[in-house]
Amino acid sequence: MENTGGPYLNTAAVTSPVGIVRLLQIMFGCTTFSLVAHQGGFSAAYGTFCMFVWTFCFAVTVFIITCEFTHLHSCLSISWGNFTAAFAMLATLMSVTAAVIYPLYFVQLGCYPIGCEVRDFRIAASVFAGLVFVVYAVEVFLTRAKPGQVTSYMATVSGLLKIVQAFVACIIFGALVNDSQYSKYVATQWCVAVYSFCFVVTVVVVAFSVTGKTALLWFPFERSVVVYTFGAVLLYVSAAVIWPVFCFDSKYGSPQRPGLCARGRCPWDSQLVIAIFTYVNLLLYVVDLAYSQRIRFV
Repeated sequence: MENTGGPYLNTAAVTSPVGIVRLLQIMFGCTTFSLVAHQGGFSAAYGTFCMFVWTFCFAVTVFIITCEFTHLHSCLSISWGNFTAAFAMLATLMSVTAAVIYPLYFVQLGCYPIGCEVRDFRIAASVFAGLVFVVYAVEVFLTRAKPGQVTSYMATVSGLLKIVQAFVACIIFGALVNDSQYSKYVATQWCVAVYSFCFVVTVVVVAFSVTGKTALLWFPFERSVVVYTFGAVLLYVSAAVIWPVFCFDSKYGSPQRPGLCARGRCPWDSQLVIAIFTYVNLLLYVVDLAYSQRIRFV
């Protein structure tokens, strides 16, 4: 009997180095949220976020492997290379965040008051959470664009940095809504406008790359991305100067943390977080601008 099923299956999706890494992602991710759900436990927004990260990454990775193994990704109206590269970078950032948050808030060395069995499950879940981050980082390393290689934009350093920039902006937004008092001055409102504008445009760049619609644009996409990155650097430079002045200068804010400020609900803490990640994103945009001068992508 003639074998008609072979050509329709792509065994390289599970036997190649990237395929094996994705199988490990599924295994470690499933183990992590199973340990937490079975006995480790979670609570509050921090625990819910961690569970969301592990289940979301698990589900999308299963989807990717299924599509590549059955060649179904060829039926999707997206740029598959851009999609998988973008997801791998996003999953790396999300999983490292969960790998830090879960043990920080839920793991303790003593058994009291949660019991030794719960403690052991939480420690095991934390170990596997770290492994989840490692295997997603390995995929980013394996699929990244090599120097001089023509590849998908999201696989380049510039493309991967776009995901990191958007992720850092989300951290800034989280601190902004946590009683940061940004509406106190017009100058700090300008900084919020900078963060919002750069975040939106970065997401639009990623969306056009992943959907493969860049060829439909009436302007050169790659040149526009470089021009935007240069503009984002200038905007973030202004925010990096304005935000610390209006938050930590004695004329407008407080150079030191107020002594009576409650931990976890102190505007000064949120302002410090925003200042730190403003400089982080400024550095990311500068590096992005430097790399975008010499990349080739499709």
